[in-house]
Amino acid sequence: MSSRHESEPKLYNYSRTLCGICTHVLCAVFTGFITVLSKPGSSLFSWHPFLMTLAFSFFMTEAILLFNPHSSPVGKLKHKTKGRLHWILQCLCVFCSIVGLITIAYNKNLNGKPHFTSWHSLIGLVTVIVVVLQSLGAVSLLYPKLAKGWSLAKLKRYHATSGLLTYLLGSISLFLGLCSAWFSSNVSGYVWYLAALCPTLCALVIMSQVTNAYMAKKRLQY
Repeated sequence: MSSRHESEPKLYNYSRTLCGICTHVLCAVFTGFITVLSKPGSSLFSWHPFLMTLAFSFFMTEAILLFNPHSSPVGKLKHKTKGRLHWILQCLCVFCSIVGLITIAYNKNLNGKPHFTSWHSLIGLVTVIVVVLQSLGAVSLLYPKLAKGWSLAKLKRYHATSGLLTYLLGSISLFLGLCSAWFSSNVSGYVWYLAALCPTLCALVIMSQVTNAYMAKKRLQY
């Protein structure tokens, strides 16, 4: 009986590690696929899907996975160092998303097309605004003295919760981008479904990571 109980945590850890590794691979493969498909630099529009995918599929996913206890690429580093790397990746995410938004807005102006006429564009705009606000709010974690009256633990909890919501918004925006006329005209059949699985599966793993981390903390408190 005891050996069975001992094997369960091992299986749990192995499955978590495998999920984390698969998420690293998926976000890299998906970003590479969109890069090849969009051919950044071939047109002004080509920068939009490339930069947005780079921001939300790669930089933001990897920024969160830095804290994954089972598959972090920098698992042996101190938490403070991970926090700095997380901040750098998030800054790159914000930069790419803003440039990607400016690029598509300018491209629409040049072609005389209306702005924000689809769910993809509306949620994409909201996502960029939220990720900027989320990153600005994270300054209080780097400099806790700026948030007087707030405990560091509470700030981390709010940051993780809002960060998860931001990531889910980014994943939804990416998924809706796969439903756009541009992507649908270039990709169809089973390849489309495989592409749609990438942001979906990554979102599920990230959601599990964040919720499990804070559920574990609550159990320790009790």
